[in-house]
Amino acid sequence: MLGYLIAFGHGADVVANGDDDNVPKDGWAFPPFHGDFDTTAQGAGFVNAYAFFTEQFIWPRGLPLAGLLHGPGPRRADLSRQRSSIGIWQGLADGDPDVDAVYRRVVGRPCKFDDGPPIVFGAGTATPLNSQNTAFRREIFALMYLPAHVTFRYTDILRGLVAQPILWAAGYRVGVTGATVIQDRNPHDLQADFESEVPMYLTGHRVIALCEAAIVPGASVEENLRRGSVTHSSCGAGLARGFGGRTRVTPGGPIVPKLREPGPDQKVARWASGLFRG
Repeated sequence: MLGYLIAFGHGADVVANGDDDNVPKDGWAFPPFHGDFDTTAQGAGFVNAYAFFTEQFIWPRGLPLAGLLHGPGPRRADLSRQRSSIGIWQGLADGDPDVDAVYRRVVGRPCKFDDGPPIVFGAGTATPLNSQNTAFRREIFALMYLPAHVTFRYTDILRGLVAQPILWAAGYRVGVTGATVIQDRNPHDLQADFESEVPMYLTGHRVIALCEAAIVPGASVEENLRRGSVTHSSCGAGLARGFGGRTRVTPGGPIVPKLREPGPDQKVARWASGLFRG
């Protein structure tokens, strides 16, 4: 996160995340942060953003597995044109896009996404966000905080899940663009990836509801981030599994360490307040 702090200190209006195995396409850029966009319905829960850009059976890392085979996928025909202020843009990646270890073990197909206009997600409609091709606007820079005590394969997903209810409360939306980079993925141990994703599979589907219950409409982004962070560390054997320590996978199932309280993620309040007060 040191790069984030340097960008903040230099007065950046937008900060973009990239990945070392992503190659930007010609003309790599993000759409404007305010405008008229094709927008989903509100309150639809988790939606597979990839389905707007391909007919291939594929899903992003962080999408709850329970819903993969339930009902028809989203369709562009169901979208409506609406004016929105975007807090976070998520760009897709062609080639070996951001998928979970289950997809890579079971399906394992590369993907080239279709071209198409960006999609904006209405309040109450969520999609996983990663740190590989994303852009954040100044007003919500505090939401770039990456939880320090979750696994590597969960930290950016958890960040995005926490961010979305806070964005909705502040009047911002999440947008997804077509592929603007090509990923030539670095070598990975898929078993290690899977083990690192276990806390995500176990708890990710509950994060948004927990955060929605904790945040206060009209409060600042930083204050609601503090509230969401406290929720993470105090909810016991649910979401807190990821924050309590690394999960080990054994033949008998996952072994989840007890929660250590107070966890460092509760201290995000100091980090955010020091940077963004005033």
